[in-house]
Amino acid sequence: LQKVKNDLESLLSKVQSKNKQLEEDLKREQQWYEEQKQILDTLNKMEEEANTQAEPSTERELDELKNKILKLKTFKKELLAALGEFLDEHFPLPEKGENSTKEKSSAEPAVELITLHEILETLMNKLMITPHEPYVTISESFWPPYIELLLRCGIALRHPEDPNRIRLQAFHK
Repeated sequence: LQKVKNDLESLLSKVQSKNKQLEEDLKREQQWYEEQKQILDTLNKMEEEANTQAEPSTERELDELKNKILKLKTFKKELLAALGEFLDEHFPLPEKGENSTKEKSSAEPAVELITLHEILETLMNKLMITPHEPYVTISESFWPPYIELLLRCGIALRHPEDPNRIRLQAFHK
């Protein structure tokens, strides 16, 4: 009888501790439920306010947006023009006398070189049009010192597997 009594007392203490733990869990779950309920109520109120305040845009607001878009487009054109002028002034194409000795031996260079401005434009267009495949194959018309300049300055990156392909560094990300 004594052994049964001790066993029952230990069982009782275990059940009581388990009960305490379950009560604490219940309190936490109830508190969490109340918090979730308050969040839901707040979101519902915000949705109702947004629906009541959502009025159709007036013509004045549309005109303001159109003006902002027009200003941004003109600003973009000015920036691109300034970039073009800067590149043309500071990074001109090499003159025919500056080409390597191999090219000096022939009367005319085999390929017409393109400007740094055109290289950058090609890289930017490729990045924006096909962001999933932004690499451009380096052709003979790309002057190697310009490619080296872009790579060393961190403006362009080489393809990890094909060194004849480069892409513009994605600064917008």
